[in-house]
Amino acid sequence: MEGSVKSAAPVLPATPWGLLPPRLRVLLVTTARRSGAWLAEALAGDSACQVTLDEARGAAAGLAALRSHAFDAVLVGHAPGELDALEFLDAQRAGGSEEPLIVLGEASPQEMDALVLEAGADAYLCVNTATTRSLLWILARATERRALVRENRRLAQAERHRLHQEQREAERLLSEQRDMIRDAQGLPEAGDEPGAAEDGGHATSIGQRAAEHADGPPLSESLKDHYRELLRAHVIMGSGNLSNEMCALAELLASGGVTAPQTMQLHVQVLEELVRGLGSRSARHVMTRADLLVLEVLVHLAERYRLRCVDDEASRPTRASA
Repeated sequence: MEGSVKSAAPVLPATPWGLLPPRLRVLLVTTARRSGAWLAEALAGDSACQVTLDEARGAAAGLAALRSHAFDAVLVGHAPGELDALEFLDAQRAGGSEEPLIVLGEASPQEMDALVLEAGADAYLCVNTATTRSLLWILARATERRALVRENRRLAQAERHRLHQEQREAERLLSEQRDMIRDAQGLPEAGDEPGAAEDGGHATSIGQRAAEHADGPPLSESLKDHYRELLRAHVIMGSGNLSNEMCALAELLASGGVTAPQTMQLHVQVLEELVRGLGSRSARHVMTRADLLVLEVLVHLAERYRLRCVDDEASRPTRASA
């Protein structure tokens, strides 16, 4: 039945890896003068797997069938002078078809194995020595391998998409943090805030202190290096093992008059460098750990400034004594 194929696409049931599937739909590409009835009869005699065999006479009919219908695997006869399986394989791959392909021929495997594998076929089978059951297992292994290749490609594409999305999300968060720093550095000065003149101008809040030092002293490179190492360690170890280091850093920042906006600016600069260094690797874990780090550092820094405010108030003379 030349060029005769079924219209329904094959639907493979979920088969555990390493087992024969219960059914397969296979396309046999053979020469114009040789029928595939012998193969259909041999496959029908083995009940281990139900094979629906569609036949196409000649390479052109085989390629047309592959364009029109889906098959689980392709069997192509190799008959030099009539049907060259290697040329058919090149045409199949060029047309975008990825069905597993097994070459059938009368030559010995020693002559053909390397040739068909180098051409991209999945296996070669000598019809004079192979059994029906060995053909079924070769078909099963070939379809399983192609399924794994497709799944691996899909997972690789999904992973690339996920990493790209994480990089974009990291860039968006860093941009929002930069905007937050600009807004924080644009806070009104202490004298412009409501209630700044209360108690003769002696009461000074933590927020007013930060506003008074919005520009603050320039951050040294050694401080940036110190924060960079702390951030890297925090990404790896988490905050539980670095509490002493964070307290020491907050004390260092407070002693140098570094404000909260400056601390955030330092954090964003160092974090941007770290994210850029990740390349195509995941940024989600780094961003999550970095957010926890800067939050904890700012909490320690705010506490240091609060204690300094308390000490300043305690050291000032009261109104009565004045």
